[in-house]
Amino acid sequence: MSSRTRPADPEVRRTLRHWLEQPRYEVLPLPGIVDEVAAALPSPTTLTVTASPTHGTAATLEVAEHLSAQGHRVVPHLAARLLHDEAELAEVVDRLTRHGIGDAFVVAGDAPEPAGSFEGALEVVTALSRLAPHLRVGVAGYPETHPRIPDDVASRALWDKRDHAAYVVTQVCFDAHVVRAWVAGLRIRGIGLPVLLGLPGPVPTTRLLRVGQRIGVGASLRFLTGNAGMLRVLRPGAFDPLPLLGDVAEPGGDLVAGVHLYTFNAVADTEQWRLGVLADLAEDAA
Repeated sequence: MSSRTRPADPEVRRTLRHWLEQPRYEVLPLPGIVDEVAAALPSPTTLTVTASPTHGTAATLEVAEHLSAQGHRVVPHLAARLLHDEAELAEVVDRLTRHGIGDAFVVAGDAPEPAGSFEGALEVVTALSRLAPHLRVGVAGYPETHPRIPDDVASRALWDKRDHAAYVVTQVCFDAHVVRAWVAGLRIRGIGLPVLLGLPGPVPTTRLLRVGQRIGVGASLRFLTGNAGMLRVLRPGAFDPLPLLGDVAEPGGDLVAGVHLYTFNAVADTEQWRLGVLADLAEDAA
């Protein structure tokens, strides 16, 4: 890492080290990802596995089970609109329990219409509170406007989920001031859930677009087209997450508990970047 990009403030560097020593990596349930993780990451690493209308819940669970067998801490995404009913949700819970998976991230999902009785994430996290009180459940937060949900609706939904969830992962926002203000606003409203900052890893633009096309209408393409900030930073080469991380980690950045890196399955590149940043930050920690 260039010294020009290394934050000058020691407190910021300590915060970055804390975040990057225990990151969450998000992967897509595509062919080859289990082998790529095995080759690139030590265990246990915290890995979240997305859900998409194209591949369905089964693909997410299959990859999650393989990664759990490798010794990783796995967090499958459960998309409410892909689940048919509470009976299916109970089967999912049973499957997670049998494979030693104790954490799940619940989202509404990108399916245009619900497959069954769950319209959104709130119904699922509420049901999980009854079906699996042992399960640690995360939910999504939106520092910037959701591409399809009005701000007041998203804000109310997070309030309603607060008693059923253990943490919040933010959708990508490229403005550190917006992130910090949003988290501060949660605290003022009485929402004390730990917040994990979601942002892309050092992924080449070409890979972002290629993976998006492979997984269909959901996830990546919707993610890209729904975030004006993302479009501004898309340019040849790879996105560098460090400047944004440094801005969020400025004194007072302890509002954020950790980082959630969207790898777009560029797992090895993301891990190499993380280790490089930690090595550079460790120079002044020695």
